[in-house]
Amino acid sequence: MRTPAGYGIRVDRFDCRALVGQARVEGKMVLFAKPQTFMNLSGESVKGLMQKYEIDRERLLVIADDAALPLGRLRLRRSGSDGGQKGLRSIISCLGSEDFPRLRFGIAGETFRPGTDLSDYVLERFGKAEREDVKQGIERACEAVRVFLTRGIEDAMNEFNRPQEGVPAES
Repeated sequence: MRTPAGYGIRVDRFDCRALVGQARVEGKMVLFAKPQTFMNLSGESVKGLMQKYEIDRERLLVIADDAALPLGRLRLRRSGSDGGQKGLRSIISCLGSEDFPRLRFGIAGETFRPGTDLSDYVLERFGKAEREDVKQGIERACEAVRVFLTRGIEDAMNEFNRPQEGVPAES
């Protein structure tokens, strides 16, 4: 996987039911993981990796899609509920706590309608007109991760929870 921020991070080794990779970001060793379970079981993978690598909850950053946010909009939180997101629900259940940082990435694009079956919607491709918003959102998300790693969750929230120009604040 090559991130827009320019880090060449290979996330291709299988460990604890996830594809993982390690990289040094701003001098800090970081473990990246993409659970390969069904979303509603992703907490098992996250918990296994946290135990194996002795990762504290406050050092975890879960990145999840969120249909309650407009396409490309970011929302960082120190802790909180699952907000209806099945992957977050699984992680909360497996960790026995809502107390871990998360970065939510808005996916409510032009074809999304409240009440839409999310299992169908998340498998659709973004429209041609939406692709630039997705690209810019991913670039901002990568920068938000870098700020989280180097300056902490408070600075990341202060910098990235503001609406980006051209992206609606809420859907």
